[in-house]
Amino acid sequence: MQILKKISFLNKKEAEIKVKAPEYPVNVKKDEPTNTTPTWLTHAKRYIGTKEIKGQINNVVIVNWWEKIKLSIRDDETPWCAAFVGAMLEECGIKSTRSAAARSYLKWGTEITKPTTGCVVVFWRGSPTGWSGHVGFLVGQDKMGNLMILGGNQSDEVNIKPFSKKRVLSYRVPNGYVVPNTQLALVSSDGKLSENEA
Repeated sequence: MQILKKISFLNKKEAEIKVKAPEYPVNVKKDEPTNTTPTWLTHAKRYIGTKEIKGQINNVVIVNWWEKIKLSIRDDETPWCAAFVGAMLEECGIKSTRSAAARSYLKWGTEITKPTTGCVVVFWRGSPTGWSGHVGFLVGQDKMGNLMILGGNQSDEVNIKPFSKKRVLSYRVPNGYVVPNTQLALVSSDGKLSENEA
């Protein structure tokens, strides 16, 4: 279903754009997870393909993610990986860090040592000891052993891309989440590691 939205934010001109409306109820708490797939991961997959809009128009879906995490940012050009992760959690009834910083997830939830499907993965970007980072959800691994991450702002869109385990700072799950004893799914990839998350 397509809907028209009129938008006007900051210095960007007002315009009407077509936005793909979700094909499911907004209250996703009622969704049943598939097998051992966490509800928030099932929910996040529905946004694959959501992209920034180049130029003076903002994608209202991305802008709404900022609102979900209670921040006043109203554009799709500010790095939005943490907005995507936060909004997916919030829409499933789980409090996020409500921060624009990917590394804020280093203090969120519970750290786990073995990655599991749907866990939040925090990566360094630039330098392991720096301040910048990236955050996304683990979907599985490819045949080379790279982590397959569903995230926002990966080449300016929501998609699944391979990431090197060498960049991992932490694996996290919500407090109280019972981690299933399962193997990571094998996910096909082109093997080209993500390099654009800014």
